[in-house]
Amino acid sequence: MATGKIGVTSENIFPVIKKFLYSEQEIFLRELVSNAVDATTKVKALARKGELKEDLGDLTVRVKVDKEAKTITVSDRGIGMTEEEVDKYINQIAFSSAGDFLEKYKDSIDAIIGHFGLGFYSAFMVSEQVEIITKSWKEGSKAVRWSCDGSPEYTMEENDKSDRGTDIILHIDEESSKEYLEDSKIEELLKKYCMFLPIPISNGKEKEWKDDKYVDNDKDKIINDTEPLWTKKPADVKEEDYKTFYKKLYPSTFEEPLFNIHLNVDYPFNLTGILYFPKIRTNLEIQKNKIQLYCNQVFVTDSVEGIVPEFLTLLHGVLDSPDIPLNVSRSYLQSDSNVKKISTHITKKVADRLAEIFKNNREDFEKKWDDLKLFIQYGMLTNEKFYDSAKNFFLYKNTDDKFFTFDEYKNIVKDNQTDKNNTIIFLYATNKEDQYSFIEAAKSKGYDVLLLDSAFEAHFINQQEQKNTEVRFMRVDSDTLDKLIRKEDAPKSAYTDDEKKDFTSIFDSQTPKNTNKNFTVEFDSLGADSLPIMITQSEFMRRMKDMGKLGGAESSFYNNLPDNLNLVVNETHPMIISLINDVKDKTASDVTANDNELKPLKSDLESLEKLTKDKKDEEISSEEKAKKEELQKKISDVEAKRKTIFSNYAAGNKLVKQMIDLALLANNMLKGEDLTKFVKRSVELLGK
Repeated sequence: MATGKIGVTSENIFPVIKKFLYSEQEIFLRELVSNAVDATTKVKALARKGELKEDLGDLTVRVKVDKEAKTITVSDRGIGMTEEEVDKYINQIAFSSAGDFLEKYKDSIDAIIGHFGLGFYSAFMVSEQVEIITKSWKEGSKAVRWSCDGSPEYTMEENDKSDRGTDIILHIDEESSKEYLEDSKIEELLKKYCMFLPIPISNGKEKEWKDDKYVDNDKDKIINDTEPLWTKKPADVKEEDYKTFYKKLYPSTFEEPLFNIHLNVDYPFNLTGILYFPKIRTNLEIQKNKIQLYCNQVFVTDSVEGIVPEFLTLLHGVLDSPDIPLNVSRSYLQSDSNVKKISTHITKKVADRLAEIFKNNREDFEKKWDDLKLFIQYGMLTNEKFYDSAKNFFLYKNTDDKFFTFDEYKNIVKDNQTDKNNTIIFLYATNKEDQYSFIEAAKSKGYDVLLLDSAFEAHFINQQEQKNTEVRFMRVDSDTLDKLIRKEDAPKSAYTDDEKKDFTSIFDSQTPKNTNKNFTVEFDSLGADSLPIMITQSEFMRRMKDMGKLGGAESSFYNNLPDNLNLVVNETHPMIISLINDVKDKTASDVTANDNELKPLKSDLESLEKLTKDKKDEEISSEEKAKKEELQKKISDVEAKRKTIFSNYAAGNKLVKQMIDLALLANNMLKGEDLTKFVKRSVELLGK
């Protein structure tokens, strides 16, 4: 028996391995099974080369848990190791047998997994002692037993193992790792990390129902698919195979994917995989982390943000590449030019696949559009190269459920929806039900209205306007139609500015108070067929608030602002005309009295301002300043009384509040107590 110290540069190598080298403790099983598969792959290569004369026999890698003995054993019938090889590859940390083997057999070898050098030592994360019992394939070799308790000291001696291959025996540390002595836990990890390894992996025996209970039979329970679909040529795979494989990847998912992309690249890098387009509606976070990354069929991670652009993380499926640079524990991506090349290639393949479907089967593409739109929008917003391709197949759907590309739609609406400044206006709604009356009003004028209802619309609209300066998007309820698509200069109002100032008090006094909404009263000529009062919201402010909902530098600022709404009074509507005539009649004497009180005050203030106009502030006497302040205070008080005249009129005229509530109701802003009062008032007015 030989003893010695493992050749490392630090006495503290094992604490480093346990705490820092591997990101997750459970990685140990992946590493050991991968090494076993690696050794088995090597022995198959030797047989093909004719160097191994004996029969290969059963090459299944076996993982066995002995709860009573507190051990986990990983066994293979691979190439095994001689005493010299154990000393080189186990006692001298960071040498890699795979590297040497690959160089010698690179023309005939299948993919070698364990080429990171330190995979074996992950065993010490869960073990208080690790044994290796191994026998080399080489003729005349003697079996070797190696043992280490997690310190740099080891023992190595001959063993009576008769068959080639290696057994790794982990004596589990019960204090920190006893969960790994449960068969269910080991099976869970094998299915996570080893589901598609190229060599059969068994975990115990299959069970059958016998004598009113499940018992083991003689058949190995194989947990993996040694030839996963992505390793096959696309020409050899049927559409049904893709659907079956999707269910294998995501057994809890009941919906079928929309379609898939089969990747098979061997230059300038190696990349295989299958990406699926799931149905993407609203919740992006739930959809993420569904692409599984493999390195030669060994599961690495499902966080692939470093390999694919962010928007592609919404896809499902698998990617497999030996050219993706990983750190020694295979847990983190490292910066490398290949990663960028792979990312660019995947983006192009996705765009090409979408363009192909759009070109060859547009009808089917349109049927799936509602499930694809969010993904494509996300890509166009976050990836310029994808935008350049996607702009040709991105579809706009109108409120009649018809689909158009950007250029198609622009050509359809440009004659009727171009304003006086030669800007083409794309009218849109975000909710067909909530904005129904505005949509119908636009249609009555021969205008078309798009339906833009995704979470990204505000950002997407901004992007489109920046890239297509001849077009502007306007939500159909953001202003009156004549202002949304201004064909000519605005008609002159029937009222003077002073009259509109007076009449504003009528309507402003009856708008909702103590809410997060501010109303600005405006007068406009909308025509006798339009509503008497409409409520609109500035396109800019509403868009900023919508963008804020998705975050960003300005999100908190705009989100904290109240909603600024326009209460547009249709001065050409018969009800408004009748109301204004009634106001003039019933407030005439009070207004005249207010005018008589206000005119001399304004005259005195005007005279005083003329007198002091050319004086510097220090040249104006204190008496003049005091007189000016006194006049301004009196004018303010008289003007306040004037507002009261009109607000008192409004309070006594139920039609004012009724018309405002109708406008609120049309915008889904009338709720609770206000809605109840509206219904009661409606009944009263109908009874007159």
